[in-house]
Amino acid sequence: MKQPTPRGNISALLLEILTDEPAAAAGTQDLENAVHDALARTADVVVDDDLQLTLFCLYELHYSGLDGAAEGWEWNPDLIRVRQLIETAFEERLRSAVPVGPAPEPTSEAVAAELFRMTGEDTGPSMSRFVAREANAEQLREFLIQKSIYQLKEADPHTWAIPRLTGRAKAALVEIQADEYGGGHPDRMHSALFARTMRAVGLDDTYGAYVDAAPAITLASTNMMSLFGLNRRLRGAIVGHLTAYEMTSSQPNRLYARGFARHGFGEDATAYFEEHVEADAVHEQIAGRDLAGGLVEADPRLLDDVLFGASAALLVDSWMTRHIMDAWAEGRSSLQPDRSFAA
Repeated sequence: MKQPTPRGNISALLLEILTDEPAAAAGTQDLENAVHDALARTADVVVDDDLQLTLFCLYELHYSGLDGAAEGWEWNPDLIRVRQLIETAFEERLRSAVPVGPAPEPTSEAVAAELFRMTGEDTGPSMSRFVAREANAEQLREFLIQKSIYQLKEADPHTWAIPRLTGRAKAALVEIQADEYGGGHPDRMHSALFARTMRAVGLDDTYGAYVDAAPAITLASTNMMSLFGLNRRLRGAIVGHLTAYEMTSSQPNRLYARGFARHGFGEDATAYFEEHVEADAVHEQIAGRDLAGGLVEADPRLLDDVLFGASAALLVDSWMTRHIMDAWAEGRSSLQPDRSFAA
């Protein structure tokens, strides 16, 4: 991915450090000190542009990498230490915000029932209904830009969990992920279908093309998945996160497809959404009972984190949706200032 534009002192320091070779680089201690200071000063790490972009770039070293950054930076201990500083503050913020209710019995059916209850509660504005009925063509493109930060690598953060699971839960996750990756057909990968949607409406489908346009909350939504996926101790949380996604996907995607069709966009634009209508109706059952339920039955200690991951997914998604919907209600772009685009 091309290097994004810095959003403050920390991301500027990191991107400058990454232009050098790990063995010769200087400045990592300055970066660590700057992160300590920023975390002490920030009003909210979730919507701090500089910290969220820095964390996004640090995570990207474990995915496609960043242009100009040597491969050896991925597991550089200095950068891992910096990443963990931001991760700790980010996780603490999420845990403090996530509602905690009574836990169900650690059985597959009880866990699935609780997750269906949680995901069935409508607590905020509906992006899918707005897209279906009211969004104009420019808002549809902006909606895709926001989603592209994750959707162009869809499934990858959850795949980190595969070697961390065993038995029934592992088999369920592999079954879901095989569909996400197109069942062996590259053109059917969900990330490829999303790229096709972007091309159909005249957007750049290059991975990371719109990172500079994404607000902090959008980066935070993707960073949360990487936080859960890359840390084995949070394997319950990434399972809960994926389960919540699968349980809240089918009907919204039906409405998204309707919104694009309403503006005359054809199958190239709607195929991604239509694929999820059918696939996720099946995935939600597998995710609830076999993935999340199977994991908790095998290791009841992970119940709280499964519920945390699901709750965090729903909460952060609601924050992101509100950010976008509030901007549109005020007649402005939800993207970064000076990063909006012409339809």
